[in-house]
Amino acid sequence: MIIDFHVHCFPDELAQKAIPKLSENANIPARLDGTLGSLQRSMNKCGVDYSVILSIATNPLQTEKVNSWSAGVQNGGILAFGSIHPDYENWKSEIDRIKEFGLRGLKFHPDYQNFFVDDIRVFPIYEYALQQGLIIIFHCGEDPGLPLPSHCTPKRLKDVIKAFPKGKVVAAHMGGYSYWDDVERYLVGEDLYMDTSASMGFASDEQIKRIISDHGYQKILFGTDSPWSDQEEQIAKLKELNLAESVEKAILGYNAKELLGL
Repeated sequence: MIIDFHVHCFPDELAQKAIPKLSENANIPARLDGTLGSLQRSMNKCGVDYSVILSIATNPLQTEKVNSWSAGVQNGGILAFGSIHPDYENWKSEIDRIKEFGLRGLKFHPDYQNFFVDDIRVFPIYEYALQQGLIIIFHCGEDPGLPLPSHCTPKRLKDVIKAFPKGKVVAAHMGGYSYWDDVERYLVGEDLYMDTSASMGFASDEQIKRIISDHGYQKILFGTDSPWSDQEEQIAKLKELNLAESVEKAILGYNAKELLGL
């Protein structure tokens, strides 16, 4: 089983505008056109059983629309998370709606949503979502398309983890894009998951293998950040780490299967 825990898609008409703009801002060529159809073709090509679409409400007014779209694209091998903008006033009822939709979690991108991950005003949102059994995934570290500062560093995220022990929390980009030394300093060994998106090919293989070993492979999830990387190539990069077969299989799919309740 292969589960890509970290992908991005847009409604077809929006993808035509969003992908070129995002690609230019980050100076990263897109590998797909950002539509659901291109993602499904990629999955079929390289044997990905499930992909988890992570969308973001970049302003409060987008929140309900983003979640309705996410609910509508779930089908077969396509799963999706919802999004809550921290400034959206009716966040509690919207989390209830996300739960009713059958979405399994929430994605927060503190840089795009302009809040620091350890801002206590957002803690009630985290608390309620986790109480409802939802998974929370954070964009962690830098975003190449946005200016500094990074709003979710490993040190800041550690304070969140300490505040919500036993919560189902995922730190994207192996705990923090371009912050991997701090990941080892602050997050390794803490009670959270990390996904591999935007890490293989950026951090050294030696550091990635060390993080996997020291954190525990059972808390590592395969993710690609598609369309900003190619699913087939990312599967190959994971295999090139020469991990034990049981470890590789767990990371590629079985850890996510358990977390998602599939």
